[in-house]
Amino acid sequence: MNKPILIAFLLLAILPARAQQTDVSADLRFRYENRHGYGTLFHDTLNAASFMTQRTRIVIDHSTSKLKLRISPQNVRTWGDVATGAKTDVNFQLHEAWAELQLGAKISVKAGRQELNYDDARILGNVDWTMQARSHDVLLFKLSPSAAHSIHAGAAINALRESNTREPYTVPQQYKHLQFGWYHGTGGHFGWSVLAMNQGLPYLASQKEKIAWNQTFGTRLTLAREGWNADGAFYAQTGHIANANLSAWYAAGNVGYRWKSGWAPAAGLEFLSGKANNDLSAGYKSFNPWFGTNHKFNGFMDYFYVGNHANSVGLLDVYAHLSYEKPTFKARFTPHYLNSAAAMYRNGQQLKKHLGTELDLTFGYRIIESVWLNGGYSQMLATTSMEALKGGSKGVSSNWFFLEMQVNPKLFSFKPTTDKK
Repeated sequence: MNKPILIAFLLLAILPARAQQTDVSADLRFRYENRHGYGTLFHDTLNAASFMTQRTRIVIDHSTSKLKLRISPQNVRTWGDVATGAKTDVNFQLHEAWAELQLGAKISVKAGRQELNYDDARILGNVDWTMQARSHDVLLFKLSPSAAHSIHAGAAINALRESNTREPYTVPQQYKHLQFGWYHGTGGHFGWSVLAMNQGLPYLASQKEKIAWNQTFGTRLTLAREGWNADGAFYAQTGHIANANLSAWYAAGNVGYRWKSGWAPAAGLEFLSGKANNDLSAGYKSFNPWFGTNHKFNGFMDYFYVGNHANSVGLLDVYAHLSYEKPTFKARFTPHYLNSAAAMYRNGQQLKKHLGTELDLTFGYRIIESVWLNGGYSQMLATTSMEALKGGSKGVSSNWFFLEMQVNPKLFSFKPTTDKK
């Protein structure tokens, strides 16, 4: 979409009309990072990376009694990725562009590019930490039988372009077909969810495209009462990836308490099944949180499941939180005790499962209304097993630091008044 058409489209989207409401907001983020062992162990022959990234996003929400729509273009850039006098920019995209039609008091249909963000975002999440975030091209049906129950069902079919004959779908690491269903209920102090997802991944066999189907399904339970909170989840995966069988599982549990003073300790664990690195069988035994907000889990240095660790030895993460939160300030300290779920070997010798300990410290401070200053420091204390798994050197300090400003003002809001006669 060229810029003149886009500008005209945005202007049309905010034109006021009777019995409607239009809200326009901005999402700007400026993040500095220093990476000295982010994603994998550092090596003493390398130098740390330092850079600034920026998200510039406009969010236009428009609603009537029967229709909601959102248009959200964004630009994601690294400072300096184009010359100061360049005529063209990079990385312009539509993060969201959807319309939701209310078909009745309890049912609606939503179509277009949209975020999918369910439960704790472990299986389906919007990955808002990344500057580009994640959105899907989906047709979504939403049913609310009552205030305590919600049912969503969605489907997607992807193609490279309009065509007159079937063509291979070659977008890397992307499904061609997706269907999912989600149910959430609440009662008293409890909440429960059930999620099922069917994914069709394309692959080539004998120069022809075939579809391998795999399924992820499970449940999550929550409890909140008198300062206490707890949750637990279990998911299984089955089906195929290419022509190999998939059989994997996931389990997690957390418990915490929040005082009125703002302090909140918590502890928990996650187990994601894996495959021993000396297992030469063709099947997949490693659980994959396909579309989760994986930066949220297993340490902020992103050693696991953030574009990596697929079909590997899995993970057991035992962790604790100590957080403090007030309206204008928040902070959290989280140690992670990290272990492989399956056996590890190097040169025929079995290694210990303990991979290392990651220490995460983050903070946030509200400078003014709609403007937050966030930062964090993480340190990885690795073992020989982590070195064998990830490469690099456990003898070299691996750490990561970030500092960002997040600006989210509402720019415009219009709601016409009804004339009285």
